[in-house]
Amino acid sequence: MLTEASPLVRQWILLRTLCAWHYGGTVKELAAEMSVSEKTVRRDLETFQTAGFPVIETVEQFGRKKWRIDAGRFQAGMCFAFDEAIALYLGRRFLEPLAGTLFWEAAQRAFRKIRASLGKDALRYLDQFAAMFHQTMVGVSDYSKKADLIDDLMVGIEDRRAVFITYQSLQATEPVTYDIYPYGLTYHRGSLYLVGYAPQHEEIRHWKVDRIEDAKLEELRFNRPEDFDLGAHFAKSFGVFHGDGAIHVKVRFSPTVARYVQESAWHASQKLTKEKDGSLLAEFDLGDTEEIMRWILSFGRHAEVVEPRELREGISYEIQALTTVYDQCVSHGRKALDKDKAGHE
Repeated sequence: MLTEASPLVRQWILLRTLCAWHYGGTVKELAAEMSVSEKTVRRDLETFQTAGFPVIETVEQFGRKKWRIDAGRFQAGMCFAFDEAIALYLGRRFLEPLAGTLFWEAAQRAFRKIRASLGKDALRYLDQFAAMFHQTMVGVSDYSKKADLIDDLMVGIEDRRAVFITYQSLQATEPVTYDIYPYGLTYHRGSLYLVGYAPQHEEIRHWKVDRIEDAKLEELRFNRPEDFDLGAHFAKSFGVFHGDGAIHVKVRFSPTVARYVQESAWHASQKLTKEKDGSLLAEFDLGDTEEIMRWILSFGRHAEVVEPRELREGISYEIQALTTVYDQCVSHGRKALDKDKAGHE
């Protein structure tokens, strides 16, 4: 029953119902549709009108009264339905990681149009919905100072023009400069990555936009393969690392984390099998194991690689190296503590 839901959730459903019923509905019809009392519907409709939403009452033949969304009053200059515009506006905070980029600037223009159409009272009401959602910002990149750079990359992608970049990789001590042919951008774990062809290496590569210090458009045009598709390019990747291998990965997760793993889609190829003891066997077909190794390590003792042997050995090496680091820390800590005690005796 919707009477058990919060008022905000109920009112959102009522708004969507009014938007879907283009010719409107009576209070009785709306109450029946939502399984609530007519009194509740009337109260919610009054709330909408007070907030300034384009909800109107019309009188038809024989004095029959209907309620509907006045799309004409709201949609001047826009092609969105009322509930679509509200949903987009409420989702604006999820674009904040791209602040300063051309994506953010275009979105901001759309949000300004929506705000102008809604009015202050309606926006205050919507702030109650916005408070129900929060997005963590751990590890999210800030592109507010790279708007022009990203704009040049986008032009290069669209016009198929070479771009001369200055790139600081993690391994190099100094940035390097070279031409690239930009194919597209992908957003992964809070950061943008550029995908393109590197002529000097004669292969498709990826560049993290955070590490591109400068980008200049060139007049040189390039021919991108007609069959190139970003989705297909990343089909065998467990993130943004790309490999041409054919690696079948099997990982057994303990009952403690099995449900968590089941709740999400980690890769298009995944196959999840629940075991009798409550554990979960996860299988993936990948081209590279660099990123899935990090993912597996994040589960600690609750994840065990079954195959391939190389991945199992790689994780074993990482664990041993990590153990060595912590053993040294503990040893140094004990020595310092013993020295401190000796000084007080």
